Amino acid sequence: MRSRPGGARVSGLESVLVVGTGLIGTSIALALREQGVAVHLADRDAGSLRLARELGAGVEWAEGVTVDVAIIAVPPQVVAGRLAALQKAGAARFYTDVASVKAFPLREAASLGCDLTTYVAGHPLAGRERSGPAAARADLFLGRPWALCPTEETSPDALEALYGLVKLCGGEAVRIGAEEHDRAVAVVSHAPHVAASAVAARLAEAPVTALGLAGPGVRDVTRVAASDPRLWTGILSGNALPVAEVLEAVAADLAAAAASLRTSAASADADPADPAGSDAMARVTELLYRGVAGTGRIPGKHGGPARTYTAVQVIVGDRPGELARLFQAAKEAGVNIEDVRLEHAPGLPLGAAELWVQPEAVTALAEALRENGWHLP
Repeated sequence: MRSRPGGARVSGLESVLVVGTGLIGTSIALALREQGVAVHLADRDAGSLRLARELGAGVEWAEGVTVDVAIIAVPPQVVAGRLAALQKAGAARFYTDVASVKAFPLREAASLGCDLTTYVAGHPLAGRERSGPAAARADLFLGRPWALCPTEETSPDALEALYGLVKLCGGEAVRIGAEEHDRAVAVVSHAPHVAASAVAARLAEAPVTALGLAGPGVRDVTRVAASDPRLWTGILSGNALPVAEVLEAVAADLAAAAASLRTSAASADADPADPAGSDAMARVTELLYRGVAGTGRIPGKHGGPARTYTAVQVIVGDRPGELARLFQAAKEAGVNIEDVRLEHAPGLPLGAAELWVQPEAVTALAEALRENGWHLP
């Protein structure tokens, strides 16, 4: 993200304190630094704090320094305790957090007697499989939803300050109630992570032959399962009931599909003409169609309506500069690449790139690539 001169002054946000220099905290710090905000850092992990400073995320906070906003980037279970301590120290005019559950920290903050007028619970819906400050990026929040969960006690000034912070980071502020937020992320984030982990766990026991056949499908399904289990244990325990309800619904669908497949297999062995087999597979097909419908509801770019893109597959060599040349060819053809996926060929120095584009751009892109010597299967 390019620095915009005067960005901090426009928002009224001049200084922040980031408590917790992991992926999210350091990414926020880097984003705000690019906008001219003075960033102070604090972390009980001296190594993490030192690395964040070396990355240019800010300077170490000295107690007694008061900032505009303190951003608490720690696990959900300790948010309220840090908030109480920071408020007692007079660290900031306003406070927020970035934990992925909201109702639990709010309840804990109220029970500890925190000043809820200056606190806006928040959650930027962005992340990576990697954790820690080394994985941080200033552009992590560009165009991403950032939930803000004010309460009846929240002051208008506190909420305005947080809207300004989200804007400076490039995010899209979404005002939502804490309970509604937790039910929502259970569906779109927390339960999918557990489901992906359950699928990935099967791979731990799979034979080497099976792993050698792994393609982009299994990578897509299991990608998020590579995240830090300790971090996710804290997240899931803080949103346990909503996640459990979603997982129970998913488990019921999977159990029904398994039962239908067993019925189909038994019918095929006993009597291929038995309609029970086709009826059973019809139930599986119905689940697959529901999956297609659900996928179609995921918003498209920039939160707009979902769009259907078409893939153009291109063979690429596994050598420096190949993707750059490919993207340059698409640029010269006047085609915008909406998404890209890579699949490497086992044992060969090449792979396939899938360039996802608008359907009406497929012909122009394919012709331009062939003219430039690219091989399209």
